Amino acid sequence: MHHPISAGHKNKISPAAKRDAQAAPQWPSFTGTSQLVGTSPSGRVTVFVDPTLGAQGLQNAQDLVNDADRVATANDQIFGTTGGPVSVIVFALGGATDGTGGADHMGCDYTSGAAIEVCASFGNSARVSGLFEAELSECSMGGNLCGVSTGEALSRWCATVISNNALSDFATAPQWFNDGTPDWINQTEPTDQDADSIGAGMAFLSWLMSQGHSLNQIAPALVALGAGGTLAQLYANLTGDSAANALSNFMAAVQNLPNGVTTDDPFGGAAQPAQIAHLTPPWTLDLAAKVFSAIVADLSAGKKANQIVASVHAILGSSPAAMAAKASAEVCIAKSHRLKVAKRSKAKA
Repeated sequence: MHHPISAGHKNKISPAAKRDAQAAPQWPSFTGTSQLVGTSPSGRVTVFVDPTLGAQGLQNAQDLVNDADRVATANDQIFGTTGGPVSVIVFALGGATDGTGGADHMGCDYTSGAAIEVCASFGNSARVSGLFEAELSECSMGGNLCGVSTGEALSRWCATVISNNALSDFATAPQWFNDGTPDWINQTEPTDQDADSIGAGMAFLSWLMSQGHSLNQIAPALVALGAGGTLAQLYANLTGDSAANALSNFMAAVQNLPNGVTTDDPFGGAAQPAQIAHLTPPWTLDLAAKVFSAIVADLSAGKKANQIVASVHAILGSSPAAMAAKASAEVCIAKSHRLKVAKRSKAKA
């Protein structure tokens, strides 16, 4: 997002991956050597890596090759469209190797925005998949929500659902709440870098989803409204109620939260069955065997309960199949749209 927002394979480089990067696209910012890692089974996603990252960066890239088709298919189902082929490079975006560098791409379509950059996240490939989805979802917006707060909130929600909230540290809704809940429901901020307006969108979509409006209903409806549309209009189109009631009804729900807004999903919208029904790959026997083996090994080693739980979480967080199971759950100009931690608002709406 120049829309910045802000396992299982051996770390061996295939002969193809050793080739020079002459087939690599021009990236939004990366200028180093692009090492080809592989292409997803469908052929839709080609993954490169910065070879200076070493084995951990290569593992991130190999895991993305394995998970990319799941992400792309889920993204298609959210938007009700079929996306085009893309290329992705994993590198230390902003110098980070924990995912906090975010992600980036150029135009918000599959032509001008098909070269995607994602930050490496050593030991946590689920974050890489989440960053990939954040940018891929913007390509599916067809330019209609490019560079505005509603589009940014939607792309972050797509990443949340598809990666099982692997980017929770990018949360903006708590800041919106702490800044006095400015009204970004009846107006849309013409930037994707303002924490308050993005945070309002995150909380509002959480509320809509908790009311039974699935993400694959929300996404095409919001895209249809375009960059000038508001969340209040989205509310009206989904519920049949007047847009004039959107803010008051939403704020009444916010005020009834026992602990206020402490996450991007204060209403538990992501946990609703409607959000995960379109992401259906089940647990595999291989995954179940890995979990069971880890538990047995930890018990034999005399590890404590919290350590055993951590081992299981590590498997669930890094396995593409497991992420699938857990998840089973106007015109944009060609400039960079980078996903990164949003800036604090200078003024309230």
